[in-house]
Amino acid sequence: MKGQVNARVMFVRVLSLCLIISVLSGCRSADTVPESRLIDTENKITIGFSLGTLKEERWVKDRDFFVERANQLGAQVNVMSANADPGVQMSQAENLILQKVDILVIVPEDAERTAEIVKKAHAAGIKVLSYDRLIKNSEVDLYISFQNEKVGELQANRLLETVSKGNFVYVGGAPTDNNAFLFRKGAMGAISEKVKTGDIVLVYDNFTTEWRPDIAYQNMKDLLKDNPDIDAIIAANDGTASGVIKALDEAGLSGKIPVSGQDAELGACQRIIKGTQTMTVYKPIKPLAYKAAELAVMLAKGENPEVNSAVNNGKIDVPSYLLEPVMVDKDNMMDTIVKDGYHPYEEVYLNVPLDERPIKN
Repeated sequence: MKGQVNARVMFVRVLSLCLIISVLSGCRSADTVPESRLIDTENKITIGFSLGTLKEERWVKDRDFFVERANQLGAQVNVMSANADPGVQMSQAENLILQKVDILVIVPEDAERTAEIVKKAHAAGIKVLSYDRLIKNSEVDLYISFQNEKVGELQANRLLETVSKGNFVYVGGAPTDNNAFLFRKGAMGAISEKVKTGDIVLVYDNFTTEWRPDIAYQNMKDLLKDNPDIDAIIAANDGTASGVIKALDEAGLSGKIPVSGQDAELGACQRIIKGTQTMTVYKPIKPLAYKAAELAVMLAKGENPEVNSAVNNGKIDVPSYLLEPVMVDKDNMMDTIVKDGYHPYEEVYLNVPLDERPIKN
């Protein structure tokens, strides 16, 4: 019996000793982790990036460049896309807030409804950066975009170089997107004097639900039935332009009526070279996304980010950082889109015979 007790005591002592050694070894193991690694883990900033959609080519570029720059700055990004559904975006944003991200960056699908997300984020102590599209009637902390009224001006002015009078059409963007109103405002400002004098007659002026090319196509197809005498079409972006041009092509008018666009999508650049689209507005995505990531990290750290403007969203003058858009047509395609590497030379001129392509620098 006594031997059994001694054996038990010895077993307990050995087990205790092993546990002590294990704990001490664990402590030493933690002590050997590089200090920099510990600091990175503790201070790593998490950005919640909520995109309204990834349907258009440009938003994929925005996402990729934003994540790239954020990672370079030591931040991680949780990306969610709502597939053009404001309700889904609301749920996704709430999820990011529950994850306790350090900063929320939003491309709003619905400029008005997204204001509720700002309220919920602020209630959780999270700041919000409105990316490219302004969140309306909210106390959003920061806005980054391009000079959006100028986008409309560039579109209209370029078409005026080709057609100075006649029947004009305006194919707008989504009525839920604040930028759509700004693009229209810029375009209307550019043609207003000629409208007053009667040199220009605006025969169609409407928004396009969700910026959908198929809706732009159907609207243009219907318009051509009732009013085939059209001289110029200001399409708010390349997606709507593609729908418009499809309708023109079916009516035998493709390449005969100047059409604007925006976003410098590859298909649009190819149409410009072909001659079925007149121009696009190039908004360099990399500088926008990189700057947004930098501003987001600064906000998350409690620093004061640099701004160069203020834009009223119906409630406050939102501190803003605005970049300059660039008009692109056939003449400066090489010096802009190709030179910047936005699209490869071979893809932009894919449909042009080799001996007819411009010399590649």
